[in-house]
Parts: sequence; structure tokens; C-alpha cells
Amino acid sequence: MTKMGVTPPFKGVIASRHRRRGDPVFEENHPTMKRPAVYILANRRNGTLYTGVTSDLPGRVYRHRHGLTPGFANRYGCRLLVYYEAHDDVAGAIAREKQIKAGSRGKKLALIEQMNPGWKDLYETLF
Repeated sequence: MTKMGVTPPFKGVIASRHRRRGDPVFEENHPTMKRPAVYILANRRNGTLYTGVTSDLPGRVYRHRHGLTPGFANRYGCRLLVYYEAHDDVAGAIAREKQIKAGSRGKKLALIEQMNPGWKDLYETLF
């Protein structure tokens, strides 16, 4: 128990207010766990793109994939993780997200093509 009366989570369990029953449990020591990241989702190759930022990439993408997050990505079926980059701090990740969003579609496609030329879903690589 902490001073506020909240029991810390067990090792290997994500402490997230957005975690729901049935969500996968991710390893805490994985390089993408609880690390700020910028990501791009797509609905298909060269299709609709969604750029976002999070401190829980596997959990956030899981929620997008299963339609648990309302908004643009859900409305347009953006469920494929086609690009991501981890950052050391939240401020850096937010600044990079703004930079990517301000760029042209062509620049976003170039980023994806450079990291993931086959447009494979990178979700499974997070584990």
C-alpha cells in the first residue's frame, strides 16, 4: 500500500486506467513498455493514416485494433501499426508527433516506406 491507499501493480501487469478485462498483459522490461512513442496506423497500404503519441504503445495499439478507442482511427478503420519510434521523454514524443502531423502525406509515406517497406503490421513485433 502506498500513502494514498493504492496497491502498486504486480510485476508484469500494466497499470493503466484504460486497461480492460481481457486486455493482454505485457512485460514491463520490454523496450516499448511505458516508454513514450509516436506511431502511425493505417487501414491498408497507402490508405488512410493516423498519427498518435502514447506512453503505452502496445496497450494503445491494442485498443485501436479492437475498436475500443472512439475517434478518427476507429471511424476510418486504421488498425495496422505501420510505423513507430520510441522516445526518452514525453515532451520529445509530443514534439515529434506535431512535426510528423505538420508534414505532408508524402513525408509520412516516406517514413513508413523507410522503416516498413512491406507495410507489414508491426504490432506483433512489440512483444
